[in-house]
Amino acid sequence: MAFTLELGEKALDFKLIATDGEIYTLDCFNDAETLVVFFTCNHCPYVIGSDEATRASADKYASKGVKFVGINSNSVHVNAEDDFRNMVERMAEHKFPWVYLRDETQEVAKAYGALRTPHFYVFNKDRELVYTGRGVDSPRDATQATVFDLDQALEEHTSGQPVSNTLTNPIGCNVKWAGEDAHWMPADACDLVLPQPA
Repeated sequence: MAFTLELGEKALDFKLIATDGEIYTLDCFNDAETLVVFFTCNHCPYVIGSDEATRASADKYASKGVKFVGINSNSVHVNAEDDFRNMVERMAEHKFPWVYLRDETQEVAKAYGALRTPHFYVFNKDRELVYTGRGVDSPRDATQATVFDLDQALEEHTSGQPVSNTLTNPIGCNVKWAGEDAHWMPADACDLVLPQPA
């Protein structure tokens, strides 16, 4: 079994607290025609640099029944900035158009196979995975982006077309796993797209 959810696989359930104090499960988003689950955090420069691009996509496709769910799975023992209090403060400041959930045990990140922050998963109405990977090709400074993979996937999917580029490698900081070095990744974690031979 691959570390990261594979195309066509079903979204996995969760039960997590959000910055609004409510508990959310996957079923809470049953009204969404398309669901974007993405692993994010408070401190990563790749998250901070691309948050407005993510906001633009969330706003653009909201009228087409697309909902976004952000999940912070980073261990506070590796980076204290990722604690719940800072999550609440960040949402209060930026008012992002998504629910921001705390995965304290990291079980959801492990189940989905989150590789980096940010890492996006796009699910159809039947909650089958139709795209996973990066949001843009320059997340540290999205103003310099030239390829908008998430936006393209959502445009095609919400228009009833097959997603033309279903897999990309997420670009960002690795998930901060509890009890491990800040740069550690699970042994079975790997790129989603292998480089092509020259």
